[in-house]
Amino acid sequence: MHYPSLVLNADFRPLSYFPLSLWSWQDTIKAVCLDRVSVLSEYDEEVHSPSCSMRLPSVIALKEYVPTARRPAFTRFNLFLRDNFSCQYCNDQLPTHDLTFDHVIPRSRGGRTTWENIVTACSTCNLLKGSRMPHEIRMFPRRQPVQPSSWELQDNGRAFPPNYLHDSWRDYLYWDVELES
Repeated sequence: MHYPSLVLNADFRPLSYFPLSLWSWQDTIKAVCLDRVSVLSEYDEEVHSPSCSMRLPSVIALKEYVPTARRPAFTRFNLFLRDNFSCQYCNDQLPTHDLTFDHVIPRSRGGRTTWENIVTACSTCNLLKGSRMPHEIRMFPRRQPVQPSSWELQDNGRAFPPNYLHDSWRDYLYWDVELES
């Protein structure tokens, strides 16, 4: 049985867009029983115990607000998300397994592994640039690398909806698509 629940913060925004904040039906039932969430929408499916039955929640909201981190962790995934899963040299958009990262100022030249010196790159561009400085090979990143805010990563994540969206979730997700008239 696969009935995930979309998890919203107390302000009714998803905790995360990419990856989308989902809980298993088991974790959701536990949170409902502990009165930690409000149920906003339900599936048609029910679960039963010896003493009661309950429809499975499809959308829940936390009762206590969880603040988002102002500074996101420096991870490979967050870097790819900041750069929209695109090589910053050739601008090709690729799946994560085809992406790597590049030190704009190479480590061999004193470059550090920081938000401000790392960009997403495809393997071809990364090998071509190698340990050279951008001006030496005339390969400049399309955008200056900077540390993103959590809000920027959330906005970027909205452009990459997951493969599965239940109909009951659509009212709570603000994808960058034109609404039907």
